Amino acid sequence: MPPGKVLQPVLKMKVDELFLCWLSESSTQTMLQDCLQRIKMPGRTETDGGDAGQPGPPLAAAAPVCKPAVFDSLGAPSPAPASTALPLGAAASPRTGPPVRGTRRSAGTRVVQTKKEEPLPPATSQSIPTFYFPRGCPKDTVNIDAVITKIEQTFTQFPHERARMEDMGRVAKACGCPLYWKGPLFCSAGGERTGSVSVHKFVAMWRKTLQNCHDDAAKFVHLLMNPGCNYLAQEDFIPFLQDVVNTHPGLAFLKEASEFHSRYITTVIQRIFYTVNRSWSGRITCAELRRSTFLQNVALLEEEADINQLTEYFSYEHFYVIYCKFWELDTDHDLLIDSQDLARHNDHAISTKMIERIFSGAVTRGRKVQKEGKISYADFVWFLISEEDKKTPTSIEYWFRCMDLDGDGALSMFELEYFYEEQCRRLDSMAIEALPFEDCLCQMLDLVKPQNEGKITLHDLKKCKLANVFFDTFFNIEKYLDHEQKEQVSLLRESESEGPELSDWEKYAAEEYDILVAEEAVGEPWEDGCPGNAGLQVWAQLLFPWGGGNPPVTPLGLRLPQGTKPSSALWTRS
Repeated sequence: MPPGKVLQPVLKMKVDELFLCWLSESSTQTMLQDCLQRIKMPGRTETDGGDAGQPGPPLAAAAPVCKPAVFDSLGAPSPAPASTALPLGAAASPRTGPPVRGTRRSAGTRVVQTKKEEPLPPATSQSIPTFYFPRGCPKDTVNIDAVITKIEQTFTQFPHERARMEDMGRVAKACGCPLYWKGPLFCSAGGERTGSVSVHKFVAMWRKTLQNCHDDAAKFVHLLMNPGCNYLAQEDFIPFLQDVVNTHPGLAFLKEASEFHSRYITTVIQRIFYTVNRSWSGRITCAELRRSTFLQNVALLEEEADINQLTEYFSYEHFYVIYCKFWELDTDHDLLIDSQDLARHNDHAISTKMIERIFSGAVTRGRKVQKEGKISYADFVWFLISEEDKKTPTSIEYWFRCMDLDGDGALSMFELEYFYEEQCRRLDSMAIEALPFEDCLCQMLDLVKPQNEGKITLHDLKKCKLANVFFDTFFNIEKYLDHEQKEQVSLLRESESEGPELSDWEKYAAEEYDILVAEEAVGEPWEDGCPGNAGLQVWAQLLFPWGGGNPPVTPLGLRLPQGTKPSSALWTRS
């Protein structure tokens, strides 16, 4: 074959050959002629040429079927015409009268048109009850007019029937909402711009909310979201959390340190999105809010005076630990840290390859990482919680994204070996014999039990109760050695313990907070920047007794709750 000539498929040639062979058959031609005759003369029947009681001629006899027989005067049938062409009309028919072909054709057309005009049967979907309610399932028991009347009665207690921010607690209760919905209610009615809300404007806003939103999640999103949106962004939570900082009794000591309000609010917002925003979209929808426990925690703000008891989102102690850890790494205190700063976390426990993956943009938002190679305090919140508790769904997704180098949704053996190589080198430098990769791989496959051989998916890791052991094996040398000292049975026993056990993050935060507070309590000198004896004496005078004053303020500016002592980790370097 000459080069460059394209091969032609032979299947089409064979099909054409078989079609022509079939078309040349006499029975095929007879059948086609009969079908064409029926199309042209739809009213004619096969019995036109004989008695109704006699069977018609066989199909093979093309002439009697296609054209009726013509009788002469003696009644004998006349010979069939030589031509086998199909007749164009009924001129040779013994029946008299006007031709009926046109009439019958139009009648057939009318029948078709009548069928088209017949009404269609009702769709089956009409009988299926509505099951999708993006704004909550409507409830017939809600009497909107009664709620509005109660709100109007509450507004009569205020001067000129206008409510200020201090009055919104009673308004929230009249609306049937938790106390700390007062901030969103005030802002949604326009009070943030004018300083107060009139009864008419608030009633109009709340009536519309009740008519369109039928559960707490939809109402909360409606109150906080920007116009035209159906989701909550991070900045939408700021007015709500600022009101919590200003009015919650558990945060009264922080009220004067306004420069740290934004740090606490940022921490809480990141913890909200870390837990609630399961889609990683940066937008919290009604469905995500419904599936979370956030609104239950908001309701508990009213009942729990100790903010530290609300460990899932609002704990000040958790914020204190996170910010102290970040402050230790942020040497220039510009609220940004680079890869070298993050590598110093926990005495360089995390491998260099994993640090590079964190700064690659796999788990961070914003262009700061790609442009300048730095992550913000908000990104550090996600990192620290994920690092200290690798059993939650979000932390498993966090580290899976980092280990999935090619982004194909599965961890291959190559990717596992890529991270394990550095672990082996670090173990060798510590004079510890490392397991060969093949042996380590067998252990990890037995641990995870993946569904498909040769790769580990996110679903496999979420089913595994020891996902933290898996991740630490490949990029955290300190925790890997800790796991090696424990038997797998004891690890499983810890993961399967019943009862309201503290999470790994809650245990870590409690331990670190006690350490930070105890460092100053014992007067332990710090390496650099430690206050002298005179400074410690000043702190002692502030701490003992309290004398009814405000809790002490650390040199960093953070205030400690009553009953605690400042940590030396917060002393600025001189």
